[in-house]
Amino acid sequence: MKKLKIASIPGDGIGREVVPAAEDVLHAVAEIHGGLSFEFTNFPYSCEYYLEHGEMLPEDGLERLKDFHAIFLGAVGNIKLVPDHISLWGLLIKLRREFEQVINIRPAKVLKGVQSTLLNPNDFDLMVVRENSEGEYSSVGGRMFKGEDEIAIQNSIFSRKGTERAMRYAFELAEKRKKHVTSATKSNGIYYSMPFWDEVFKEVSKDYPNINADSQHIDALAAFFVTQPERFDVIVASNLFGDVLTDIGAGIMGSVGIAPAANINMNGKYPSMFEPVHGSAPDIIGKGIANPIGQIWTAKMMLDYFDEEELGTLLLDIVESVTGDHILTTDLGGKSSTKEVTNEIISRLKKRA
Repeated sequence: MKKLKIASIPGDGIGREVVPAAEDVLHAVAEIHGGLSFEFTNFPYSCEYYLEHGEMLPEDGLERLKDFHAIFLGAVGNIKLVPDHISLWGLLIKLRREFEQVINIRPAKVLKGVQSTLLNPNDFDLMVVRENSEGEYSSVGGRMFKGEDEIAIQNSIFSRKGTERAMRYAFELAEKRKKHVTSATKSNGIYYSMPFWDEVFKEVSKDYPNINADSQHIDALAAFFVTQPERFDVIVASNLFGDVLTDIGAGIMGSVGIAPAANINMNGKYPSMFEPVHGSAPDIIGKGIANPIGQIWTAKMMLDYFDEEELGTLLLDIVESVTGDHILTTDLGGKSSTKEVTNEIISRLKKRA
């Protein structure tokens, strides 16, 4: 029996609704496999936890989490309770940094039955590989002076190791897909880091002669995501550029509620973390209408990570059969509840068992 021990952190808002739903789906998937099981351990880390304890994670929180096979995260943030820079840096970003989750991957594709926001989506199917440990999101900088003389300095950090690592991951991924990698750059406006990024990309691409490689400036690339997303396969981007592009990717799919993500630890020392792109959605908490597909697609990415690609493909196929039959939550124009969508996915999975 292959037993996977997963740290479950539902977090804030609708995370507490969609994480249990996705866990139920994973249990159903395990039944189909027959030799696989999931053991979820719940952790209450959230903004409410912060109000009670004064911290998003306890002092030994990382120690408690480090030996799990993976972390399954719901949503982090409730600005009515805790400022975002405290909640995010205290939990989500802390886990990414301390557990060396140096790669973030987010797919975007047309799902059957889901109306894209684009007039002609042309069945786009792309994957963004985002450098997840440095770049524009470094914590190097500071603020000084007051009043009209106040200044803020934010330094971007690009190491050859981190940059090359993300690019090689993208090329390896493209080998399994449509063999095309696009680099997101801005070397016509950012003087040091982006020419460096371009140089490393050119060097790495030489090691993959069978992969079609090209570079696009981020402003044009963002526009192409809206006008011609079908032209892309794998896109590799810095921390900030990747963050922006993947939100566009979620938007053109039809709803941020269906977009998944994975934060990958490459050295095996710590667990990787899987989370949907959506936030805690405080406006719909408790209404039972949260879209569970982002969390369930995230579960599919976790299956892939554990070398269960066949099960992962089956799960996404089942999800698309459900959306194709227009069993959708309200954000996608449907009338179904979180529970109804989840139960339908589980029911169809069990018929495959």
